[in-house]
Amino acid sequence: MRVLIVTDTFPPDINGVARTLNTLGEGLQRRGCEVNVITTVEEAEAGGLRRHVMHSMPLPGYPGLRMGFSSIRQILEIFDEFRPDVLYVATETLMGIAAIRAAGKRGIPVVSGFHTNFQTYLEDYHLPGMELLAKGILRSIHNQTARTLTPSPDTAAMLERWGIQNVGVMGRGVDTGLFDPAHRSLELRQSWGADESTPVAVYVGRIAAEKNLELAIRAFAVFREVQPQARMVFVGDGPRLTALREEHPELIYAGARVGADLAAHYASADVFLFPSITETFGNVVLEAMAAGLGVVAFDYAAPRLLIRSGENGWLAPLSDENAYLAQVRMAAAAWNHSAIRSAARQTAFDLGWERVIAQFEQELSAVISPATH
Repeated sequence: MRVLIVTDTFPPDINGVARTLNTLGEGLQRRGCEVNVITTVEEAEAGGLRRHVMHSMPLPGYPGLRMGFSSIRQILEIFDEFRPDVLYVATETLMGIAAIRAAGKRGIPVVSGFHTNFQTYLEDYHLPGMELLAKGILRSIHNQTARTLTPSPDTAAMLERWGIQNVGVMGRGVDTGLFDPAHRSLELRQSWGADESTPVAVYVGRIAAEKNLELAIRAFAVFREVQPQARMVFVGDGPRLTALREEHPELIYAGARVGADLAAHYASADVFLFPSITETFGNVVLEAMAAGLGVVAFDYAAPRLLIRSGENGWLAPLSDENAYLAQVRMAAAAWNHSAIRSAARQTAFDLGWERVIAQFEQELSAVISPATH
């Protein structure tokens, strides 16, 4: 099977969508598929999936991400060279729309992915009142494809309420060899001003308005009421980073981290604070649990699927900030509870990537007519 993935974001971009798509594409290739990617960024090093790089511009208000531009003619030229059996369009942008239209001209089936709740970001980025319009646009785009895949039942139910058809749930996996408590570093903890008796709370993700970081700040204040010596580490980059540093210089900012370095930052902390209410899944929750951290999160998306409150983490009803802060108090009291941390790690062991990659291959194969094989 020849698969063409279309996405505005791809490594070396540092975000969950980019990492997921790279993992899926490389996994398909290991299974004998031929995979190319249309994207906006050159590969950082040789040896990855073959890329067709399009012109792009920074996303307004979010310079760390780009929006790709391509004409239908450019996409058709790639079709003529690569001759894909199926497209996977992962981002609902101008480039993704062009790819869907080009595929229609050639009769190539398309599966789309709903990876990001962009419609909920509009108010955060000073475009209030646009959510209804955005939903209509997203419905139109996804209903031009044979199947829409999204990572959690919560998000699938939302898309079906919008009128999007043929929605499927394809979860996420985690590399439990990379994200492992064994990567805990006393030296790294010491750089944060923490020894083994000092609780460390961590947030990993984009430092951006849509991530509800003000609640993370409030949550850590509650955490410190229980554990006055605690430290808080933010791992990630984004448009709010400079302002957050200025407003809260007492916190620790590690910047963007990848690979083994990222794994060490997870493993060297004790509790993961995840205040976001805009995720389609939340890959970082699974990574944190694999690293042996109890996670405090709202009851939706990945946390709903993975966390058994009080057993392997802590859950609060969605958007109930007072309940979330109450769970933070419980987490602070149990920051070094080995049973909770072991249970979190064990949960992650059941969620390797190979199961997800196999499902992805099946989903793509299912939309290809026998005549195209």
